[in-house]
Amino acid sequence: MLMKSIAAGVAGTALLATVAFAQTPPTTSTDKAAPAATATTTTTSASGEWRASKMSGLKVYNDSNENIGSINDLLMDKSGNVKIAVIGVGGFLGMGEHLVAVPYEKLKFVNEAVAYTGTGGAGGTMNKSTTTTGAATGTDKTATTTSSGSKWYPDHAVFNASKDELKNMPEFKYSE
Repeated sequence: MLMKSIAAGVAGTALLATVAFAQTPPTTSTDKAAPAATATTTTTSASGEWRASKMSGLKVYNDSNENIGSINDLLMDKSGNVKIAVIGVGGFLGMGEHLVAVPYEKLKFVNEAVAYTGTGGAGGTMNKSTTTTGAATGTDKTATTTSSGSKWYPDHAVFNASKDELKNMPEFKYSE
């Protein structure tokens, strides 16, 4: 009985060793041509394009630079063109938020950050301004904005409505 177990162990080891020796090592080629699979692999770059995943949560301001909500979703037609932006207005951490649908072409996207300037003291006021030149001036201090040209999404969107006007719009509901 012991001999059968030893014989089975030796035979199993021999089979495993045979499989290991049957594998051929990769060969090195001296010709300069690249393999066909590597030749078809290309890398593309899309400059000036925005990632849809980064658009969700993008803050929306009105023309007076008041934060009126954020983009919750983008709806597109069958050809892939974005037609509607769903904006969440009000609420806190998604609770009590009012969703409204606005035409996507009515949104204006801005790459420069909203600059907050002011005196910085306890009695100072904060002035918000969106700039296209890269700098905003306040009463006695200057805050500069940074361009998001290298990012894959704009800094914020602008929609010409107040927060109250958006809250009074019909609520958007996803169809079941």
